[in-house]
Amino acid sequence: MSTDVKHLQCVVVTPEKTVLDESVDFVALPLYDGELGVLPGRAPVVGRLGYGELRTKSAVGVKRYFVDGGFAQTRDNVVTVLTNRAVPAEQVDAQAAATELEQAQERHASTDFELAEKDKAVARARARLRIASLKA
Repeated sequence: MSTDVKHLQCVVVTPEKTVLDESVDFVALPLYDGELGVLPGRAPVVGRLGYGELRTKSAVGVKRYFVDGGFAQTRDNVVTVLTNRAVPAEQVDAQAAATELEQAQERHASTDFELAEKDKAVARARARLRIASLKA
């Protein structure tokens, strides 16, 4: 267990690369059923990620990422995020997200599987659009 209880190590991994690996003061995770804030000393937890914004706060400032589902684990002051995609918020294109949302909403769904896929596409696009709209 880490002896530095004032910081967390936040590691974000996609199938292609490690997107983030740094010491932070706070992490906010977009879990499937709501947001989870993690401070140093947090009890171990494993959660399923939804589509949304992952935020880290450190002395350098706040960093924001769009994450595309996956899983997160917090243990011994290490937050590990495994996700299909993690994109820095400043790289999320609002126009592309709006187009993606429009296309997702227009999808025809006649089976339960198609409806579930449509719902996922709409949720993903809405999350991207929300993050793009928060850019300063």
